Amino acid sequence: MAIQAVLWDVDDTIFDYTSADRAGMRVHLQAEGLVDGTESVDQALDRWRELTELHWARFAAGDGDFQGQRRDRVRDFMGTELTDAEADAWFDRHVVHYEAAWSLFPDTVPTLDLLAADYRHAVLSNSATHHQERKLRVLGVRDRFEVLLCAAELGVSKPEPGAFHAACDALALEPHEVLYVGDHPDIDATGAAAAGLAAVWLDRLDVGGRPELIRITGLDQLPDLLRGNTRFGAPSTFG
Repeated sequence: MAIQAVLWDVDDTIFDYTSADRAGMRVHLQAEGLVDGTESVDQALDRWRELTELHWARFAAGDGDFQGQRRDRVRDFMGTELTDAEADAWFDRHVVHYEAAWSLFPDTVPTLDLLAADYRHAVLSNSATHHQERKLRVLGVRDRFEVLLCAAELGVSKPEPGAFHAACDALALEPHEVLYVGDHPDIDATGAAAAGLAAVWLDRLDVGGRPELIRITGLDQLPDLLRGNTRFGAPSTFG
């Protein structure tokens, strides 16, 4: 049976998380008077990203809770023993600058428009529902997705099959009727394929090197891929 629904990742897939995170943290470091205390602002930004990935991976594996991983990121970044209230306040000040830099990728809305008539749409994210719900509403696209599921509430995260199957169940569709699109080749594309879904790796940086995955470098390529009118895969791949 042909694909009936597209299941979307959010951060660095439809939402430009990396740019917002770096821009927001750059302003935050300046506001906190921390620029002079770092060898390089770029190194500090890279360190923040490393800690984000480290603590998100722990959270996704069931080690701690959503708020706890935020506090741990702040403590590791600052290298000091902060109370919960101090770490929360620091992160909340950062969030103000981060949210001011929020934006969708330019190809997000045009692609959703092109696919709206033919496919149902849903979100599966390794985040928390209240966080992604608000983000999508602020960005003006929450009503594009009939289902929004996140790891924090599911109790299972990508790339575990259970996360993908929960989304299929919410859509009342079989895995082979759902296409997952995400920016991470292993967590998103490989995980979805192992769970029985069709899967596309959104490789915006054109890294390549994963010939076993169906790959696009922009969402503008997705409509043709789904409709079998593209060099990215045989027409029989998705329907």
